[in-house]
Amino acid sequence: MSEQLGNRGDPRGADGHGDLREEPIGELLKRLSNETTTLVKMELDLAKAEMTQKGKEAGTGAGLLSGGAVAGLMALGSLTAFLILLLDGALANWLAALLVTLLWTAVAGVLALQGKEKLQAAAPPAPEQTIETVKEDVQWAKTQKPSART
Repeated sequence: MSEQLGNRGDPRGADGHGDLREEPIGELLKRLSNETTTLVKMELDLAKAEMTQKGKEAGTGAGLLSGGAVAGLMALGSLTAFLILLLDGALANWLAALLVTLLWTAVAGVLALQGKEKLQAAAPPAPEQTIETVKEDVQWAKTQKPSART
């Protein structure tokens, strides 16, 4: 970014030529406007890229969570019946059904926690890098002192 906007500590123009202190006010204001526009565009581009990345991470988490739920529902019926019948010979029907229910509760909990972790990895949905660079730009602008014309 600083390559396009010039060296911030250098009194020369963005092109590296001439002393800005010798430029007319109108030309300086024009340059300031152009450079501010460029900076804002670059910050917006960065924010878009960052939000796109966060959206992809959130989509992955939501997809995993949904996939886990669908797979669990599809397998739940047939596997539950199988496990209950398998345990029926050794336990009472109600106890076999209770044990299988506890097993599925554990599986659902693990899948939900994994999906939650993926969603949290995408949070907060704010362009953090862009916010940091804007803060740096504001801090830099505050530290600049107007120079006297010579």
